[in-house]
Amino acid sequence: MDKIQNFLFKNQALIYKVFLFVFTVSLMVYFFPEGKQFKFEIIKNKTWQHQALYAPYDFSILKSKEEINAEKKQIKDDFIPIFNFDESVAIKKIETAVNFYASFSQDSLNIEDQVLVNEFIENQTKSIYTYGIRDSLQTKSKKQLVYLKKGNIIQHTPFQRIKTKNQAIESIKNSMNEGEVEKFKSSIISFYEQFLTANVSYNELENKALLDQELAKISTSRGLVKKGELIIDQGQSIDAEKYQKLISLKEKYSSVNYSETNQLIVSLGQLILIAIAILILFLFIKQYRFNIYDNNKKLSFIIFNILVVFSLNLLVLRLDSSYVYVIPICILPITLKAFFDARLGLFTHVITVLILGFIVPNSYEYMFLQILAGIVTILSVPELYKRANLFISVGQITLVYLVSYVAFTMVQEGSIVEINQLNLLLFVLSGLGLLFVQPLIYSFEKIFGLVSDLSLLELSDTNNKLLKELSEKAPGTLHHSLNVANLAEASANEIGANSLLVRVGALYHDIGKMYDAFYFTENQTTAVNPHDDLPPQESAKIIIGHRMKGIEMAKKNKLPDRIIDFIRTHHGTTTVYYFYKKQLKLAPDNTDIEDFRYPGPKPFSKETAILMMCDSIEAASKSIKEPTGKIIEKFVDKIIDKQIEEKQFVNANITFKEIESIKKVLKQKLKNIYHLRIEYPE
Repeated sequence: MDKIQNFLFKNQALIYKVFLFVFTVSLMVYFFPEGKQFKFEIIKNKTWQHQALYAPYDFSILKSKEEINAEKKQIKDDFIPIFNFDESVAIKKIETAVNFYASFSQDSLNIEDQVLVNEFIENQTKSIYTYGIRDSLQTKSKKQLVYLKKGNIIQHTPFQRIKTKNQAIESIKNSMNEGEVEKFKSSIISFYEQFLTANVSYNELENKALLDQELAKISTSRGLVKKGELIIDQGQSIDAEKYQKLISLKEKYSSVNYSETNQLIVSLGQLILIAIAILILFLFIKQYRFNIYDNNKKLSFIIFNILVVFSLNLLVLRLDSSYVYVIPICILPITLKAFFDARLGLFTHVITVLILGFIVPNSYEYMFLQILAGIVTILSVPELYKRANLFISVGQITLVYLVSYVAFTMVQEGSIVEINQLNLLLFVLSGLGLLFVQPLIYSFEKIFGLVSDLSLLELSDTNNKLLKELSEKAPGTLHHSLNVANLAEASANEIGANSLLVRVGALYHDIGKMYDAFYFTENQTTAVNPHDDLPPQESAKIIIGHRMKGIEMAKKNKLPDRIIDFIRTHHGTTTVYYFYKKQLKLAPDNTDIEDFRYPGPKPFSKETAILMMCDSIEAASKSIKEPTGKIIEKFVDKIIDKQIEEKQFVNANITFKEIESIKKVLKQKLKNIYHLRIEYPE
């Protein structure tokens, strides 16, 4: 039992990686669509390179989306809407019109005029409410004929006969022109403006239900292909008719009910393919990004992003596969590049797209477009923390999507007219979705404890609380840190390392000196040196201690681990040589060099290695009395060569060629710093 516990404890990191691998593969396979995958890629207007294909069973030829949409449009155009006629309102209006006018009118009429007006009102009211009055805002129709529903009777009616209130009043006005009742025109019109009420309404729910019934009757297929019938022969072009047959066969192929044994075999094949893809990703990270592979949190973050992209695509496919391009999948490489590097971001993106290629329609087109967009994403987002760069990159990515898709359509359809306008809109929406990458990155930083260039930019601000405290307690150290930051940034740019990361690391690498600022020469403003009154071992302990104090202060102020790494490693396992030599003179037989050695670890990245070189060079350069070009060159070579000799860079992925490039940068920078102006005559 103890052996098992010891084994689990010693190998817990490896066990977690195995669990992560198994969990990822299992989850993807579980949600993969069931059924066999059609093994042929179907591209319209391409030549069929395979052997002659015969129908393996009977299947219906599916109508294309264009055909179904055309039929739907025809049904909608031919659909005659129903308007409900409220007979009770019409009867009441006809019965009460004359009496209502009598009470409304203030004119005293003789009997003849009274009879004339009453007859006119009665006839007009009957005429108007024969077809009724509709609400002008709610009941509109583009049809010349509509159905008018009066109780259980439905009759064809010209829509123009169902007037609005204003149209009815206008009609009454025309009826009075040059008639005997014209002299009562003002009174009658005022009456009808008050009297008329709409009694015809458009039944939205009923008409929608009827239209949906008609649309549901549309058949999704046209014709039948019999088993054994030739679908396409080798060398033939995939024209529109053959394309539709092949698409229909593909749909039938995936929907056929297979035995449990066949389905098990299909699932096993999916398992193997996905496992290989994820395993390749793991091996790539282990081989080329071991620091990420060794950190389970970072590895989990990468897998989490893959699963999120996979899940979003799966969700859209199940809702409506025609919207698959709306997913801003390029957020994946942008995010991984922001936290890690471009190469890892692109490799992960390609692996994810290859997996998605199993389940999306038109997989070749999808993979080509997404991989192309991923490459452009990596190339076009150099500095994410600059907002302008993100907007420019989104425009470039969207443009690549649009141009590539148009080119695909030209190849497949042989026409620009056939371009799917919906997909163009989806590409634009996908591009706009990439703008949410900055708040997404901020959320990931808080959830996973990672650091991106956006956070580094905030930390590089010298008005930061911690740096302001450093400037107050140890101004000389801050000045030293700024000089180191400038040297390190220039060196990183020279060899293609992360210049922003190394600059921020340089700004914070000596924050531990705040505790005993006066014990460090850059903060000593008088000739008094407190080390003169201390034994060398005690002095060395104080100097070495600034590293641990810096780590404690960084953690207290919640600095990211990537920045704390610079504090841990900027001295590696070097020695406080000055005090070691001093102790050696005092007690040569009682001196242990380990008492004067920093505990490490050694630098384990290009950036931390650069900081060690620049920190040593900047600090030691203050001892140069009469600097010349040759003295500076020898000085830089001596310090860095000694670090190489002490094997301080064995854990860093930095080459001798890159170290030589850094030397050249440092030599040039020091020459610029120590360049003396000529003396001008008085």
